[in-house]
Amino acid sequence: MGGFFQELAKILAQRWLGLLALPGAFFTAAAWVALTLGQSKALDHTLLTRRATAAATAVKNLPPGAQLLLVLGVLVLAVGVGFAVQALAGLTRRVWLGQWPRRLAAVRTAARRRRWHRLVDLRRELERAAPPPRTRDEQDRVNAAAHRVNRLALAEPGRPTWMGDRVHAVESVSWHRYGLDLTFGWPRLWLVLPDTTRAELSGAHSAFAASVATGTWALPYLALGVLWWPAALIGLAVGLTGWARARAAITDLSSLAEAAVDLHGRTLVATLGITDPDQVGPLAVGEGEQATDLMRKGR
Repeated sequence: MGGFFQELAKILAQRWLGLLALPGAFFTAAAWVALTLGQSKALDHTLLTRRATAAATAVKNLPPGAQLLLVLGVLVLAVGVGFAVQALAGLTRRVWLGQWPRRLAAVRTAARRRRWHRLVDLRRELERAAPPPRTRDEQDRVNAAAHRVNRLALAEPGRPTWMGDRVHAVESVSWHRYGLDLTFGWPRLWLVLPDTTRAELSGAHSAFAASVATGTWALPYLALGVLWWPAALIGLAVGLTGWARARAAITDLSSLAEAAVDLHGRTLVATLGITDPDQVGPLAVGEGEQATDLMRKGR
């Protein structure tokens, strides 16, 4: 057990360093540069070098105790900034997943839904205009139209954002294809999943959480841009990086979640005693609806 806790301490120390201390230290340094140069001399590297040299000389001339206190103060400041930014990660997650104020979400979702239906209608028109067997060019046009539909949303949009609709698509497909309401079913499905499947899902979720944390660091840099405009560019780059990584991570996570329902939905229903454990094949809608009724408990 001693070795286990030592390894756990190492992992926690690495996560603390990566998520709080280092990003906080970089932002603290950027804030010092912003206060030193300001907007009028934002790219004056000569002035920055002169001020940095003067600051280093002043620190060097301090007593050792004062130097230690200064280092500790900077470290505490960096970690404090890190904690403050991580506290905002929940806001970033809600924005990206489409958990917006009701009216704003409804307007944006309706616009996405109209666009999705237009693309679906276009695909259907192409399919009617070229019934099977199709030529290669005709099939390519149908495939391209289907790709545009899926690129927007894998099911009828129900959220105001692309990432939110990736999660909504899993819920929608599970309900319409299997009769399973994942609002109540997912916690129970999680308990019957194999360890390997849970590990894959946990890894994808961790990647999404890390991307959200990365994107959240854009907020303080954008705010710092009021004092030093290059900070706004840094914030834009950080935000786009986190957003792009989050899209990739949520794609993996939603695909794995849908696969888990496909492969292990029958295990859930069998565990609930609705079907024979030895029965095989895809889960029927009626079986999923019985499981949903049982899991909801009248709620």
